[in-house]
Amino acid sequence: MKKILLLNALMVCAMLTFAQGITTPPSGGNQKSEVSQWIGPVKVTITYSSPDVHGPNGEDRKGKIWGGPAHYGYIDQGYGTSKAAPWRAGSNENTTISFSHDVVIGGKPVKAGTYGLFLAVEKDKPWTWILSGDANSWGSYFYNPELDVARVEAKPQDCEYTEWLTYSFDNRQPNTATAFLQWENKRAGFAIDVPNVNDVYVQTILKELRGTTAGFQHEPYINAALFTIQTKSNLEQGLKWADIAISDPYFGQENFNSLSVKAQVLSAMNKEADADAVMDKAIKHPTATVQLIHQYGRTLLQGGRAQKALDVFLYNAKSHPQDKFTPNVGLARAYTALGDKKNAIKYWELAIKNVPENQKQNLSFYESELKKLKG
Repeated sequence: MKKILLLNALMVCAMLTFAQGITTPPSGGNQKSEVSQWIGPVKVTITYSSPDVHGPNGEDRKGKIWGGPAHYGYIDQGYGTSKAAPWRAGSNENTTISFSHDVVIGGKPVKAGTYGLFLAVEKDKPWTWILSGDANSWGSYFYNPELDVARVEAKPQDCEYTEWLTYSFDNRQPNTATAFLQWENKRAGFAIDVPNVNDVYVQTILKELRGTTAGFQHEPYINAALFTIQTKSNLEQGLKWADIAISDPYFGQENFNSLSVKAQVLSAMNKEADADAVMDKAIKHPTATVQLIHQYGRTLLQGGRAQKALDVFLYNAKSHPQDKFTPNVGLARAYTALGDKKNAIKYWELAIKNVPENQKQNLSFYESELKKLKG
C-alpha cells in the first residue's frame, strides 16, 4: 500500500513538473491582461492578472474588495520573505510596468525597463503607488522596500462600478499621461511624464535615419527638419537635416520646398537675414511656381513684413507675366498693407478683370475689398 501511495505521489509530482511551460487556464480565473499607451515615441505597458469582484467561485464581494483582496497597508502574507508587503495591484504573478525610454514619475527619473508595480492601499489616507526594481517575483510575497525605484501618493476616487480590475490611461498629452487602476467602485492613478519628449523624438529620428532606407531619401530629412520647426526645439539639428536634404551628393534635392524648409529653420532660430537670403534663392528656383511665390508673400504679410512682401509680389508679376490674376492679387494686398490706396485699387481692378474660372466663387470677396478701398 505504501508503495502505491508513493508511486501516486511521484506521478503527481511528474505531472506538475511536465505541466510547467504549457498554456493552462489562469489561477482563479484571473485572466492575464496587458495595456499599452504611447507618450510621443515612448511606449508604456502594464501587464497584470485581472480578478473580478465576484471571485473565483462566484461569491459576491461587493463592498469587500478594498481592505479584503486589496488589503490595507503592509502585511505579512504568511509566505515569502516579506513581512510587510503592499498589495500586488492585481492578482497571481507580479504586476509589471515597462517603459521603452526614460520617464519621470513622482518627480523622480525612472530609467527605461520593466518594474514591479505595487499599491499600498489605505482606509482613510492617500494610497501609494510603488515601482520596484524587482519585476520577476510572484505577487508581493518577496517585496523588498530597498528595491523601490519610485513612490507616488494617489488620492483614490469614487467611480462607476467595474467588475474586472482594469488598467488604462487618461489625461493623455504630448509629454504626459496618467496610468490608473479601476476596480469595483474605486480608481487611483499616477502621472508618467516625458519632459524631454522632443529630444526623444530627435534621438528616435536619428536612429531611423541611420538604420533604415529612410536615411537614403531626401523627404525624411525634410520631415525631420519640419518637426524641429513645429516644436521649436533642436533647431541646430533641424538645420543639419535641411542641409542634407538639399545638398547630399547622392539623394539631395535643391528645390523650392527644400530651400523654404531651411529658411523656416533659420527664421525659427531668429536668423531672419539668412532666411531671407535662402528664400530669395528659392523663389528664383525653376521649381518655384506662381502660387508658391504668392503664398510666401502672403506669409510675409501675415508676419507684418509688408515691404518685403511687396518685393516678392513684384518679382512674381515680373517672372510670370502670363498670369494676370494671382500676382495682381498679391500686389493689391501688399499696397493695401502699406497704405497705398491708389496702387491697391489699381491692382484689385486688374485682378478682378482677370478672375479665372476656378476663382469666380470668391469674386464677391474681391469686389468687397475694392469697395472698402474706394469707400
